[in-house]
Amino acid sequence: MEIKYLQHISATLNLAIKPVMNILELHDGGSTIPFIARYRKEATGNLDEVVITNVIDQIKYFNDLEKRKETVLKTIEDAGKMTPELKKRIEDTVNSTELEDIYLPFKPKRKTKASVAIEKGLEPLAKLLFDQESMNVEEEAAKFINEQVKDKEDALQGARDIIAEWVSENEQARNIVRKLFTEEAVFSSRVLSSKKDEPEAQKYRDYFEFKEQLADSPSHRIMAIRRGEKEGYLIMNIDVDKEVANESLKRTFVKTSGPVGQQVGIAVEDSFSRLLKPSIETEFRMSSKTQADEEAIRVFAENLRQLLLASPLGHKRVLALDPGFRTGCKLVCLDEHGTLLYNTAIYPHPPQNDWNGATQTIKELVAKYDIQAIGYGNGTASKETEQLARGIDFGRPVSVFMVNESGASIYSASEVAREEFPDHDVTVRGAISIGRRLLDPLSELVKIDAKSIGVGQYQHDVNQNRLKEALDQVVESCVNYVGVDLNTASKHLLMYVSGLSSTVAKNIVEYRTKNGGFKTREELKKVAMLGPKAFEQCAGFLRVPGAENPLDNSAVHPESYSVVEAMAKKASSTVPELISNGNLRKGLKASEFVTETIGQFTIEDILKELEKPGRDPREAIEEFRFAEGVSTMGDLKPGMRIPGIVTNITNFGAFVDIGVKQDGLVHISHLSNRYISDPNEAVKLTQKVMVTVLEVDPSRKRISLSMKDGADQSQSKSGSNRQDNKGGNKGGGNKPAAPANPFQAKLAELKKKFAD
Repeated sequence: MEIKYLQHISATLNLAIKPVMNILELHDGGSTIPFIARYRKEATGNLDEVVITNVIDQIKYFNDLEKRKETVLKTIEDAGKMTPELKKRIEDTVNSTELEDIYLPFKPKRKTKASVAIEKGLEPLAKLLFDQESMNVEEEAAKFINEQVKDKEDALQGARDIIAEWVSENEQARNIVRKLFTEEAVFSSRVLSSKKDEPEAQKYRDYFEFKEQLADSPSHRIMAIRRGEKEGYLIMNIDVDKEVANESLKRTFVKTSGPVGQQVGIAVEDSFSRLLKPSIETEFRMSSKTQADEEAIRVFAENLRQLLLASPLGHKRVLALDPGFRTGCKLVCLDEHGTLLYNTAIYPHPPQNDWNGATQTIKELVAKYDIQAIGYGNGTASKETEQLARGIDFGRPVSVFMVNESGASIYSASEVAREEFPDHDVTVRGAISIGRRLLDPLSELVKIDAKSIGVGQYQHDVNQNRLKEALDQVVESCVNYVGVDLNTASKHLLMYVSGLSSTVAKNIVEYRTKNGGFKTREELKKVAMLGPKAFEQCAGFLRVPGAENPLDNSAVHPESYSVVEAMAKKASSTVPELISNGNLRKGLKASEFVTETIGQFTIEDILKELEKPGRDPREAIEEFRFAEGVSTMGDLKPGMRIPGIVTNITNFGAFVDIGVKQDGLVHISHLSNRYISDPNEAVKLTQKVMVTVLEVDPSRKRISLSMKDGADQSQSKSGSNRQDNKGGNKGGGNKPAAPANPFQAKLAELKKKFAD
């Protein structure tokens, strides 16, 4: 990659150029982002995964730009229109939009009004007019009348068509209109009159007559209106003031007020209306969509990260229940590794109402399989099933947990599930997935297409390739952050480990099945197709519990084992003694072990890891229960203070499960008593929270909640619970109380602007 691109990346991301060059070299050499961030900190200057990802994204951008330049250069050269100045401009640009503007006049195009006029021989007249020198317009136009040009007006019209195209392809003109769109474009929507009264259109009724500055439009609003347009209910428009645009363009292109200038002025107006505006509007429709996509993907990715890193129960025996009414509750018993021990069905709910029989079955199975915890899905009949489980006296503590079952049905019918449990139907597989999610959410959720987990915002409307790429990066990041047990991990989990492909992951599982498990990390080198590079990339993220060398069960990379051995020697101890004795480590100074190949960052990481080798970085799980006597929307009353669990976070608020089969929305303005610009400042996915009911709308299945201290019904009157029923939600804001002074007034104005 050319140095100018690296310099641009360095300046854009405010980084020194050396780390950028090192990341490029490592990435080109096959290193993954988790590996670079964790084990090459000296090369990057201790940059985190987010910054490294940004650098790599920029590298991809410039690689694509360079390929596009090759096409542009060849096309212009083949047309015989290349000049040294033009070639230099193309080679020097670092902006894809600028490149396309440079290329536009030379780009092969279909037949246009201008090309037709040129074929008629009117280009010389267009040049005369565009130069705007003193002349008799009528006389000059008359000179171009021929078999194809019937009269003077026909000649002038053709000349204006040519000038209009020149203006539309002029970089300065395009940038004038772009600037106007950037600063003043109005984003609007209206309902199709023929669809206005349709029931499905009502979810978009906030946008039946809507208008605001495009620059002020939050991504979720853009996505909502675009969806309404796609579904055929709304017409979306991005517009600028026509008169302002024409005046700006005329100041640039019209040099005289005489008849010649009038002809150019008419051509400029035509250029804006017919060519420039549609082109730049399309550009802004695409760019606003791209920006909205990126924001939606960012929200989805952050939610997925939090869900994947949710607290695991750990190695305990569980009884899992997939709740249901008519078809009963599917029940499975799993050992501490998630292995299926037993499955059956119970029918405690209507229409069978075998509560006593279900109670007896659960009680017997808990005793027989030494069950330590019960997990139940949060779908249909979940509240009733929770009451069943909590009402049983087992004679000893048995914890009860609600498990988010989103995507479990997709897993149940997947090829992965059929491969794991070929002798069981989808209902049993769903219950197993619920139990395994309780044991370890990360290990189970990696088996499901991340888009199906249900923690996104407009995930079906965004660029699907970009979404998959981003979510795969999140899964890979989380798996490597936590680390993987080499002897128990499924191939689906292993394939997300740095450096491992699905084929190599499968080979690892086959090797340990044949050889009785791995005893050391070094043994990985015996796995088919796992070469030196793959070993370098994966070894530090794989754990071997019970290995003779305790470092094999830690995040210390094998390439750094010699450093730990040197530390043990310095402390006059063995490596196991160094790990178990904190006093020995206290006497060690990181600077004493820095070498030419291993720097301060790595040494400090090693010392931290030796404190708790192989530790799970996720928080401990907490038991939770919903409010008693609240199971339907009809049980909710404004002012109620009840517990809930955060199930989804958007950029306008958070959705909370309060046990009534319909999540409520805590608008961003109600997440905290202090002002916040990002919901993640106040809540995390799966967090247990206390909320106050503000407003209940059963007809639209909407619940408005607040996490503010002292929240009451009066705070809900501004309609802060606007949302669309497909998971895409529209922001609103509460009207601030009358401020006591000018400073508070300005603050309230800013809060409302950002809330909207």
